[in-house]
Amino acid sequence: MEAPNHEIIIVPGIGEPGRTELRQQCYDVRIAVFVDEQGFPLDVEIDEADETAGHFLLRLVPSLTPIGTIRAYRPNGAPYYKLGRLAVLKDYRKYGFGRELVLALHAWVIQDAKARGRTGTIPVISHSQIPVKRFYAKLGYIEEGEEFDEDGAPHQKMVTHLSI
Repeated sequence: MEAPNHEIIIVPGIGEPGRTELRQQCYDVRIAVFVDEQGFPLDVEIDEADETAGHFLLRLVPSLTPIGTIRAYRPNGAPYYKLGRLAVLKDYRKYGFGRELVLALHAWVIQDAKARGRTGTIPVISHSQIPVKRFYAKLGYIEEGEEFDEDGAPHQKMVTHLSI
């Protein structure tokens, strides 16, 4: 099945035009998936990391309808990046958009790490919901540690190392 025409954009950074509206579109997708569909509480969906994270928005073209999102950030002083909040609206999951979003995030991490003078490899960590561990494994992520509870659901820490 052929995917509909789409694009992945990086939401502008703090103080840049369009940031508020595009970031809200990312939140709307996340709320539809994590709160409305999966039952996570709204008060944990939007968190302190959202303010400084790089947000990616997947949208249909030419309508610009938002259908997916993912975010990445480097915790203060950490030597790794954190991938999170990967969400694709249910009707669009059959097209491989989750994979495209992760790969776009990987490209951004490599570019950001290079800009910060990093060389070698850079770890990217995801706290995967248990049902999607295989998805991350196919993208090179390896389980690390034991399963744990995050926001009331079992998760697994998954790690990959990207070459800079």
